[in-house]
Amino acid sequence: MAPPMSASAFLSSLKAEGLTVVEVGDWRDHNRNHKGPWGPVHGVMIHHTVTQGSARTVDLCRKGYPDLPGPLCHGVITKDGKVHLVGYGRANHAGLGDDDVLRAVIAEKGLPADNEQNTDGNRYFYGFECENLGDGEDPWPAAQLEAIERAAAAVCRHHGWNERSVIGHLEWQPGKVDPRGFTMPSMRKRIRDRLK
Repeated sequence: MAPPMSASAFLSSLKAEGLTVVEVGDWRDHNRNHKGPWGPVHGVMIHHTVTQGSARTVDLCRKGYPDLPGPLCHGVITKDGKVHLVGYGRANHAGLGDDDVLRAVIAEKGLPADNEQNTDGNRYFYGFECENLGDGEDPWPAAQLEAIERAAAAVCRHHGWNERSVIGHLEWQPGKVDPRGFTMPSMRKRIRDRLK
């Protein structure tokens, strides 16, 4: 059981991992905490945005949609490898997912297939949205993949987690496909190597 790190510790952890971080507006106090608790935290969830254009993507992830208010994550990782902090606290990114997957993340074991939507992931996960159309054709630049690796590793390093605490949305919620264009096993290998 890990309480979420403070917003200042989050910022410091990302910078210590060598990331370029952009603070967007009142990100430290922009959250959905009135909808329920955030924490204890157990892992990091990676998403793709199905958007194009960094400025538009960051704005959308900060503000959300009429039927899904922002923030839609904690950090937006744009194609240039920058991490834009748009919120801190409970964020609308994970939705309902599989409690068996959550137990595996907590135990840092291999993931079972996600076949249920019975657990509030917004409570338990840090979320990074990554700028990509998610069509399997939009490229993932090397700088962006490295930033995903570094951002996830930064959170894991702070909490003493290993790479198995990092999952994709597609591994949490049935029917989701993100992130598409790279595999989570390959990303976890990168994170494992970075944490050594």
